[in-house]
Amino acid sequence: MLIARRALVAFTMAAVTACAWLAPLDAPAMRQVDAGLKRALVSFATARLLNAVISVAQGTEASVQPFGVGVTFTPGQILDPVNDLVEQFSHLMLAASVAFGIQKALISIGSYWPVSLALSAAALGWWWLHLRRARVPPWLSRLLVILLMLRFAVPVVTLGSDLLWQKFLAADYAASQQLIDSATGQAGQLNPAVAAAPDKRGLVESMKDWLAKNGDVGKQVENLKHAAEQATEHIIKLIVIFVLQTLVIPLLLLWALYAFVRQVFERPGRGGLVYGGASASSSL
Repeated sequence: MLIARRALVAFTMAAVTACAWLAPLDAPAMRQVDAGLKRALVSFATARLLNAVISVAQGTEASVQPFGVGVTFTPGQILDPVNDLVEQFSHLMLAASVAFGIQKALISIGSYWPVSLALSAAALGWWWLHLRRARVPPWLSRLLVILLMLRFAVPVVTLGSDLLWQKFLAADYAASQQLIDSATGQAGQLNPAVAAAPDKRGLVESMKDWLAKNGDVGKQVENLKHAAEQATEHIIKLIVIFVLQTLVIPLLLLWALYAFVRQVFERPGRGGLVYGGASASSSL
Protein backbone atom coordinates (compact mmCIF):
# COMPACT_ATOMS: atom_id res chain seq x y z
CA MET A 1 0.00 0.00 0.00
CA LEU A 2 2.82 2.42 0.90
CA ILE A 3 4.65 1.63 -2.35
CA ALA A 4 1.52 2.36 -4.36
CA ARG A 5 1.08 5.69 -2.58
CA ARG A 6 4.67 6.67 -3.21
CA ALA A 7 4.32 5.74 -6.86
CA LEU A 8 1.14 7.84 -7.09
CA VAL A 9 2.89 10.81 -5.48
CA ALA A 10 5.88 10.47 -7.81
CA PHE A 11 3.63 10.25 -10.86
CA THR A 12 1.58 13.23 -9.74
CA MET A 13 4.60 15.44 -9.13
CA ALA A 14 6.17 14.38 -12.42
CA ALA A 15 2.94 15.21 -14.26
CA VAL A 16 2.65 18.58 -12.50
CA THR A 17 6.23 19.49 -13.39
CA ALA A 18 5.87 18.35 -17.00
CA CYS A 19 2.59 20.25 -17.48
CA ALA A 20 4.10 23.37 -15.93
CA TRP A 21 6.76 23.47 -18.64
CA LEU A 22 5.02 21.86 -21.62
CA ALA A 23 1.83 23.92 -21.08
CA PRO A 24 -0.68 21.59 -22.78
CA LEU A 25 -3.64 23.65 -21.51
CA ASP A 26 -2.45 27.18 -22.27
CA ALA A 27 -2.97 27.26 -26.05
CA PRO A 28 -6.51 25.74 -25.98
CA ALA A 29 -7.45 28.08 -23.13
CA MET A 30 -6.16 31.09 -25.08
CA ARG A 31 -8.23 30.06 -28.10
CA GLN A 32 -11.37 29.80 -26.00
CA VAL A 33 -10.71 33.17 -24.36
CA ASP A 34 -10.22 34.75 -27.79
CA ALA A 35 -13.50 33.22 -28.98
CA GLY A 36 -15.31 34.52 -25.90
CA LEU A 37 -13.77 37.96 -26.32
CA LYS A 38 -14.89 38.03 -29.95
CA ARG A 39 -18.45 37.13 -28.95
CA ALA A 40 -18.50 39.84 -26.30
CA LEU A 41 -17.18 42.45 -28.74
CA VAL A 42 -19.74 41.45 -31.38
CA SER A 43 -22.55 41.79 -28.84
CA PHE A 44 -21.11 45.11 -27.65
CA ALA A 45 -21.02 46.44 -31.22
CA THR A 46 -24.58 45.24 -31.81
CA ALA A 47 -25.73 46.94 -28.61
CA ARG A 48 -24.11 50.24 -29.57
CA LEU A 49 -25.61 50.05 -33.07
CA LEU A 50 -29.04 49.23 -31.67
CA ASN A 51 -28.71 52.11 -29.22
CA ALA A 52 -27.89 54.51 -32.07
CA VAL A 53 -30.74 53.25 -34.25
CA ILE A 54 -33.25 53.51 -31.40
CA SER A 55 -32.06 57.03 -30.60
CA VAL A 56 -32.72 58.04 -34.21
CA ALA A 57 -36.08 56.27 -34.19
CA GLN A 58 -37.08 58.05 -30.98
CA GLY A 59 -36.58 61.40 -32.65
CA THR A 60 -38.55 60.44 -35.74
CA GLU A 61 -41.74 62.43 -36.27
CA ALA A 62 -44.46 61.03 -38.48
CA SER A 63 -46.47 63.84 -40.10
CA VAL A 64 -49.83 63.31 -41.79
CA GLN A 65 -52.35 65.87 -43.01
CA PRO A 66 -55.80 64.40 -43.37
CA PHE A 67 -57.97 66.91 -45.25
CA GLY A 68 -55.42 69.66 -44.63
CA VAL A 69 -55.27 69.24 -40.85
CA GLY A 70 -51.67 68.52 -39.69
CA VAL A 71 -51.02 65.72 -37.19
CA THR A 72 -47.51 64.95 -35.85
CA PHE A 73 -46.54 62.12 -33.51
CA THR A 74 -43.39 60.17 -32.56
CA PRO A 75 -43.94 56.39 -32.73
CA GLY A 76 -40.28 55.77 -31.86
CA GLN A 77 -40.90 56.77 -28.25
CA ILE A 78 -42.27 53.29 -27.57
CA LEU A 79 -38.63 52.12 -27.71
CA ASP A 80 -37.53 54.29 -24.79
CA PRO A 81 -37.59 51.44 -22.17
CA VAL A 82 -35.72 49.19 -24.59
CA ASN A 83 -33.11 51.89 -25.16
CA ASP A 84 -32.39 52.07 -21.43
CA LEU A 85 -31.96 48.29 -21.32
CA VAL A 86 -29.70 48.38 -24.38
CA GLU A 87 -27.43 50.94 -22.72
CA GLN A 88 -27.08 48.73 -19.64
CA PHE A 89 -26.48 45.74 -21.91
CA SER A 90 -23.68 47.55 -23.75
CA HIS A 91 -22.01 48.35 -20.42
CA LEU A 92 -22.21 44.68 -19.44
CA MET A 93 -20.71 43.60 -22.78
CA LEU A 94 -17.85 46.01 -22.21
CA ALA A 95 -17.30 44.50 -18.75
CA ALA A 96 -17.42 40.98 -20.26
CA SER A 97 -14.78 41.99 -22.81
CA VAL A 98 -12.58 43.29 -19.99
CA ALA A 99 -13.09 40.02 -18.09
CA PHE A 100 -11.90 37.99 -21.08
CA GLY A 101 -8.91 40.30 -21.45
CA ILE A 102 -8.04 39.73 -17.79
CA GLN A 103 -8.21 35.97 -18.33
CA LYS A 104 -5.72 36.27 -21.20
CA ALA A 105 -3.37 38.29 -19.01
CA LEU A 106 -3.61 35.77 -16.15
CA ILE A 107 -2.86 32.85 -18.49
CA SER A 108 0.22 34.69 -19.75
CA ILE A 109 1.35 35.46 -16.18
CA GLY A 110 0.84 31.85 -15.10
CA SER A 111 2.86 30.54 -18.04
CA TYR A 112 5.84 32.81 -17.27
CA TRP A 113 8.91 30.64 -16.69
CA PRO A 114 9.70 31.81 -13.10
CA VAL A 115 6.27 30.51 -12.03
CA SER A 116 6.99 27.12 -13.62
CA LEU A 117 10.45 27.08 -12.01
CA ALA A 118 9.07 27.88 -8.56
CA LEU A 119 6.34 25.26 -8.95
CA SER A 120 8.88 22.64 -10.01
CA ALA A 121 11.09 23.41 -7.01
CA ALA A 122 8.14 23.28 -4.59
CA ALA A 123 6.87 20.03 -6.09
CA LEU A 124 10.34 18.46 -5.91
CA GLY A 125 10.81 19.52 -2.27
CA TRP A 126 7.35 18.29 -1.33
CA TRP A 127 7.97 14.95 -3.05
CA TRP A 128 11.44 14.56 -1.43
CA LEU A 129 10.07 15.06 2.07
CA HIS A 130 7.21 12.69 1.32
CA LEU A 131 9.64 10.10 -0.02
CA ARG A 132 11.68 10.28 3.19
CA ARG A 133 8.45 9.90 5.17
CA ALA A 134 9.16 13.21 6.86
CA ARG A 135 6.49 15.67 7.90
CA VAL A 136 5.80 18.18 5.13
CA PRO A 137 5.96 21.75 6.55
CA PRO A 138 2.59 23.53 6.31
CA TRP A 139 4.20 26.51 4.59
CA LEU A 140 5.51 24.28 1.81
CA SER A 141 2.08 22.72 1.27
CA ARG A 142 0.47 26.17 1.16
CA LEU A 143 3.13 27.42 -1.25
CA LEU A 144 2.55 24.41 -3.49
CA VAL A 145 -1.19 25.02 -3.51
CA ILE A 146 -0.70 28.72 -4.37
CA LEU A 147 1.71 27.92 -7.20
CA LEU A 148 -0.57 25.21 -8.57
CA MET A 149 -3.50 27.62 -8.63
CA LEU A 150 -1.40 30.38 -10.19
CA ARG A 151 -0.10 28.08 -12.92
CA PHE A 152 -3.16 25.97 -13.77
CA ALA A 153 -6.33 27.51 -12.31
CA VAL A 154 -7.18 29.96 -15.11
CA PRO A 155 -6.57 27.52 -18.02
CA VAL A 156 -8.54 24.75 -16.27
CA VAL A 157 -11.42 27.08 -15.37
CA THR A 158 -11.44 28.56 -18.88
CA LEU A 159 -11.66 25.16 -20.56
CA GLY A 160 -14.26 23.97 -18.07
CA SER A 161 -16.37 27.08 -18.65
CA ASP A 162 -16.12 26.60 -22.40
CA LEU A 163 -17.32 23.00 -22.14
CA LEU A 164 -20.39 24.16 -20.22
CA TRP A 165 -20.85 27.02 -22.69
CA GLN A 166 -20.84 24.65 -25.68
CA LYS A 167 -23.21 22.25 -23.94
CA PHE A 168 -25.81 24.62 -22.49
CA LEU A 169 -25.37 28.23 -23.70
CA ALA A 170 -24.04 28.36 -27.27
CA ALA A 171 -27.36 27.71 -29.03
CA ASP A 172 -29.22 30.32 -26.96
CA TYR A 173 -26.46 32.86 -27.62
CA ALA A 174 -26.59 32.36 -31.40
CA ALA A 175 -30.39 32.63 -31.51
CA SER A 176 -30.54 35.71 -29.28
CA GLN A 177 -27.73 37.48 -31.14
CA GLN A 178 -29.43 36.86 -34.48
CA LEU A 179 -32.78 38.17 -33.25
CA ILE A 180 -31.19 41.32 -31.80
CA ASP A 181 -29.54 41.95 -35.17
CA SER A 182 -32.96 41.57 -36.78
CA ALA A 183 -34.52 43.96 -34.26
CA THR A 184 -31.83 46.52 -35.11
CA GLY A 185 -32.83 46.34 -38.77
CA GLN A 186 -36.51 46.69 -37.95
CA ALA A 187 -35.92 49.73 -35.76
CA GLY A 188 -33.82 51.29 -38.52
CA GLN A 189 -36.72 51.15 -40.95
CA LEU A 190 -38.40 54.09 -39.18
CA ASN A 191 -36.77 57.03 -40.96
CA PRO A 192 -37.56 60.71 -40.41
CA ALA A 193 -40.42 61.82 -42.58
CA VAL A 194 -39.77 64.38 -45.28
CA ALA A 195 -41.87 67.53 -45.06
CA ALA A 196 -44.78 67.34 -47.46
CA ALA A 197 -45.47 69.96 -50.09
CA PRO A 198 -48.70 71.97 -49.89
CA ASP A 199 -51.62 69.78 -50.82
CA LYS A 200 -53.34 71.09 -53.99
CA ARG A 201 -55.12 67.88 -54.92
CA GLY A 202 -58.76 67.08 -54.79
CA LEU A 203 -60.60 65.63 -51.80
CA VAL A 204 -60.68 62.05 -53.11
CA GLU A 205 -56.95 62.01 -53.92
CA SER A 206 -56.11 63.53 -50.51
CA MET A 207 -58.15 60.87 -48.69
CA LYS A 208 -56.47 58.04 -50.63
CA ASP A 209 -53.00 59.43 -49.98
CA TRP A 210 -53.67 60.00 -46.26
CA LEU A 211 -55.08 56.50 -45.77
CA ALA A 212 -52.05 54.97 -47.50
CA LYS A 213 -49.60 56.94 -45.36
CA ASN A 214 -51.52 56.38 -42.15
CA GLY A 215 -51.71 52.64 -42.80
CA ASP A 216 -47.95 52.52 -43.41
CA VAL A 217 -47.22 54.38 -40.17
CA GLY A 218 -49.51 52.04 -38.24
CA LYS A 219 -47.66 49.06 -39.67
CA GLN A 220 -44.31 50.59 -38.69
CA VAL A 221 -45.56 51.15 -35.15
CA GLU A 222 -46.65 47.53 -34.88
CA ASN A 223 -43.29 46.37 -36.25
CA LEU A 224 -41.49 48.57 -33.73
CA LYS A 225 -43.54 47.20 -30.85
CA HIS A 226 -42.82 43.63 -31.95
CA ALA A 227 -39.11 44.38 -32.39
CA ALA A 228 -39.01 46.00 -28.94
CA GLU A 229 -40.58 42.95 -27.30
CA GLN A 230 -38.20 40.57 -29.06
CA ALA A 231 -35.15 42.71 -28.31
CA THR A 232 -36.02 42.96 -24.61
CA GLU A 233 -36.44 39.21 -24.21
CA HIS A 234 -33.22 38.30 -25.99
CA ILE A 235 -31.12 41.07 -24.47
CA ILE A 236 -32.04 39.65 -21.06
CA LYS A 237 -31.06 36.17 -22.30
CA LEU A 238 -27.68 37.46 -23.46
CA ILE A 239 -27.12 39.19 -20.14
CA VAL A 240 -27.79 35.92 -18.32
CA ILE A 241 -25.50 34.01 -20.70
CA PHE A 242 -22.54 36.36 -20.31
CA VAL A 243 -22.94 36.65 -16.54
CA LEU A 244 -22.88 32.86 -16.32
CA GLN A 245 -19.88 32.52 -18.62
CA THR A 246 -17.72 35.30 -17.20
CA LEU A 247 -18.68 35.29 -13.52
CA VAL A 248 -20.84 32.51 -12.07
CA ILE A 249 -19.38 29.41 -13.79
CA PRO A 250 -15.71 30.49 -13.47
CA LEU A 251 -16.11 31.31 -9.77
CA LEU A 252 -17.79 27.98 -9.07
CA LEU A 253 -15.12 26.04 -10.96
CA LEU A 254 -12.35 28.04 -9.29
CA TRP A 255 -13.78 27.32 -5.85
CA ALA A 256 -14.14 23.60 -6.65
CA LEU A 257 -10.58 23.41 -8.01
CA TYR A 258 -9.12 25.21 -5.01
CA ALA A 259 -11.01 22.98 -2.58
CA PHE A 260 -9.75 19.89 -4.40
CA VAL A 261 -6.11 21.03 -4.48
CA ARG A 262 -6.20 21.94 -0.79
CA GLN A 263 -7.73 18.59 0.08
CA VAL A 264 -5.00 16.77 -1.80
CA PHE A 265 -1.91 18.74 -0.80
CA GLU A 266 -2.58 20.82 2.30
CA ARG A 267 -4.68 18.77 4.75
CA PRO A 268 -2.72 15.98 6.41
CA GLY A 269 -4.65 13.12 7.93
CA ARG A 270 -7.73 13.62 5.72
CA GLY A 271 -6.90 11.34 2.85
CA GLY A 272 -5.37 12.30 -0.48
CA LEU A 273 -1.63 12.51 -1.08
CA VAL A 274 -0.55 14.49 1.98
CA TYR A 275 0.28 12.63 5.08
CA GLY A 276 3.19 12.82 7.48
CA GLY A 277 5.73 10.19 8.31
CA ALA A 278 3.90 9.10 11.44
CA SER A 279 0.68 8.60 9.51
CA ALA A 280 2.51 6.61 6.88
CA SER A 281 4.12 4.39 9.53
CA SER A 282 0.82 3.77 11.25
CA SER A 283 -0.72 2.72 7.96
CA LEU A 284 1.76 -0.10 7.80
